Amino acid sequence: MSVIIGIDIGGSTTKITALKDGVLLRPSAVKATDPLASVYGAFGKYTSENRIPISGIERVAVTGVGSAFLTDDIYGLPTHHINEFMATGKGGLYLTGLVRAVIVSMGTGTAMIYAHEGVAEHLGGTGVGGGTLIGLSRKMLGMSSADEIAALAAGGSLENIDLTIEAMTKKDISPNLTAKTTASNFGNLKETAGREDIALGIINLVYETAGMMAIFSARQKSVTDIVLTGNLSVLPQAKDKFRSLSEMFGVKFIIPDMSQYATVIGAALTAKEN
Repeated sequence: MSVIIGIDIGGSTTKITALKDGVLLRPSAVKATDPLASVYGAFGKYTSENRIPISGIERVAVTGVGSAFLTDDIYGLPTHHINEFMATGKGGLYLTGLVRAVIVSMGTGTAMIYAHEGVAEHLGGTGVGGGTLIGLSRKMLGMSSADEIAALAAGGSLENIDLTIEAMTKKDISPNLTAKTTASNFGNLKETAGREDIALGIINLVYETAGMMAIFSARQKSVTDIVLTGNLSVLPQAKDKFRSLSEMFGVKFIIPDMSQYATVIGAALTAKEN
């Protein structure tokens, strides 16, 4: 048995996966506030559930912002630090089968990576991301669970929150902009707006900001495939929002299966290749 363990240590979640004799096992995640405690907790739980003996582990690949806290080998196993952008880029291409794309990592903030031919180029990003969603929701709604916020937003309407183009002008501004296109996020916040409307408005704000940054990045590299990864990519509102952005701007937003685990999968794949 030959096993490579991949671990992505994020700000609030630690994710783990394994390549067992070259076959990817289903990833898992644990919530955590202490990076080191989460690593060892996730490691023990995952290896136990998948019946992976320590003796069968060849190496461990760690990545993510929290990996800087890890200075020693895990349980004496060869432990390698993998560049997070490289891991995300490789994971995004692996999950889609693409050879060239802009990979969007929607975590606490949002990063744009141009991945191709074994290269991952960090193009930039925005501080608007999951941290924005949680921070604004905590202050405005008293909620801090992304899943619960998304569930509340399912009953919301952006008509009570955002200012659209049709509210500002009757003229055609551009062929690819519809009357319902957002002109200003929260620019039409009504006094009668309910909690569900506000929840949807916050999600829409985050998605539109990340989406437009991704479109600009894709244009810079002359590509049309944009792969969405990270925890925000799996909220129920993502599919429809990014489909509408795809149609509007002539790009292809892709949310692959296991998109939230792209970085940890990429870390394990990078360790295998190296």
